[in-house]
Amino acid sequence: MSHWLVRPQVRSQPQLRLLCFAYAGGSAWIFRPWSQQQPDTVEVCAIELPGRGQRMLEPALTDLPTVIQSLGPELLPYLDCPFACFGHSLGALIAFELCRWLRRTVQLSPVQFWASAARAPHLKHDEPLMHCLSDADFIIALQRYNGTPPSILNHTEMMSLLLPTLRADFTLLETYQYQPAAPLDCPIVGLWGTQDPIVTQAEVAAWQAHGVGFSLQAVGGDHFFVQQPGFLEVLAGLGK
Repeated sequence: MSHWLVRPQVRSQPQLRLLCFAYAGGSAWIFRPWSQQQPDTVEVCAIELPGRGQRMLEPALTDLPTVIQSLGPELLPYLDCPFACFGHSLGALIAFELCRWLRRTVQLSPVQFWASAARAPHLKHDEPLMHCLSDADFIIALQRYNGTPPSILNHTEMMSLLLPTLRADFTLLETYQYQPAAPLDCPIVGLWGTQDPIVTQAEVAAWQAHGVGFSLQAVGGDHFFVQQPGFLEVLAGLGK
């Protein structure tokens, strides 16, 4: 099994594989509960990037093309049935570029793409770049995301372990260079947190330019609404 992939519950004959891509600093473990809430026809496959989870000792990557060139071939053996992609924040950008790579190299496309709490890839970052900040200012900026408990943000030793991966992820995100291409050959659902202080409704709605068919769905919560109990109801109906 690929070390890039975590399959909490392997299905013998899935009708759909759901590829899940986590937010900056996130590990594949956040998607483990999803397997228990899906029918037997759906296999959840969570992407594990270097620098987190069981790959914690590996250096995190800071360049998105390098991520895709390494990840893409590892996933090909698992794309022998229909698949869909769910990406949250940074994860949506990684999933988007993976789908482009799959279309170019093996002419495969997902049946559905969820862009969750993510600005469309062609939009530029207007705010100050986090990956350039000092450690102290970086931690302060993280508070705005409301995704890291204060007990961890204020824990010097814990943050010293987390900062390299977090900074690498923000480098990956903020140095991304969008290249125009045809829209993906699948519908896109944009998920927007109604109290999200990071990504606006308009920035999520701009994903409309990147798929064949688009819908925008509001979700109660801030940037990390994906962590809320009951969130999977948004994805109800998979594999049916």
